[in-house]
Amino acid sequence: QVQLVESGGGLVQPGGSLRLSCSASGNIFSIYAMGWYRQAPGKQRELVATITSAGRINNADSVKGRFTISMDNAKNTAYLEMNILKPEDTAVYYCNADLRSGPNRLVSRRQDYWGQGTQVTVSA
Repeated sequence: QVQLVESGGGLVQPGGSLRLSCSASGNIFSIYAMGWYRQAPGKQRELVATITSAGRINNADSVKGRFTISMDNAKNTAYLEMNILKPEDTAVYYCNADLRSGPNRLVSRRQDYWGQGTQVTVSA
């Protein structure tokens, strides 16, 4: 069974930095892409940034120049470096992975998985 475990959230002052990590574990054969999404109270979940196994990155306009996504393919881990944090960045951040898993490659399946979420609060 595949699990995504996030870490690194917390409380930070405006202008501060945080680094989120997301590690995928289980019987994984391939990870095609990983990403970060966030959901603020009363709002819909929105894309923050995604990265493919080939290194192609897509960032939301609201985080360009401030957030950097990266992935360590060997560790099945994605990171989100968040700088110049603003109060409007406050949300639960969720990790997503598009990957192939299963008991063996012939019986494997490609699907999306989500982490449990980690709270990021930006406040003075």
